[in-house]
Order: sequence, then structure tokens, then C-alpha cells
Amino acid sequence: MLKDKASSAIVAVRDLGRARAFYEGTLGLEVAREEGDQVIMFRTGATRLGVYVSDFAGTNQANAVVWGVGDDVEAIVADLAEKGVVFEHYDMPDVTYADGIHRTGDFRMVWFKDPDGNILHINSGA
Repeated sequence: MLKDKASSAIVAVRDLGRARAFYEGTLGLEVAREEGDQVIMFRTGATRLGVYVSDFAGTNQANAVVWGVGDDVEAIVADLAEKGVVFEHYDMPDVTYADGIHRTGDFRMVWFKDPDGNILHINSGA
């Protein structure tokens, strides 16, 4: 039923202006559509990321959005670090951590939070 239908991620935020500054300015996403002062849809690759106002913003303790960026991980992390993004460090078996990047074999993983505490994830998957 849904296997041939596109999907998108949505993230709850408390302050849409602050979220726009982060997702557009810091992450470099392009606004696809705005729906009043409650929702902004951003382009991200072939998909969309919806950012909407909610009192429950930042309460999810798991990944809210994941980007598979292939070999661009290091360049993206360096760019985000220059913009002041702080990366999370998680202790995991057989995983090393340096310069914001977790590594296991050739796979690289990065976590950081948006201004509302939503957990965003980048990895070397395609």
C-alpha cells in the first residue's frame, strides 16, 4: 500500500524563526514551502523535511532525522563545526570517536541536536 509512496520527516520545534535560522542558515536547507507561522517545509535531496510548532518539541530521545551522505561526512562535519554545531559523543562497543565522528570499520556516524534538542544524524551510508 505505501511502498511506492514518498515519505518525509517532520520535526517539532518551539520557535519557528529560530528553527528556520538553524535548518536554513546552519544546515543549508532550502525552503520549499511555508504554511503560515506554524510549518516550514525544507528541501533535502529528493525529499522534504517538515518543521512545525509544537509544545512537545525536543522530547524525542531518538534520531529525528537521518541523512546518508556517503563520503561527504568529514566535509559536512567540518562545515557544521565552523558554524558552531556541537556534536554528541556516545560510548558504543567497537566504535571510536574523534572530531565529532564515530567510526566502526569504514562506517562513520555523527549526531548533533537542533536548537530544540531534536537529535539529527548523519552517516556515511548512501
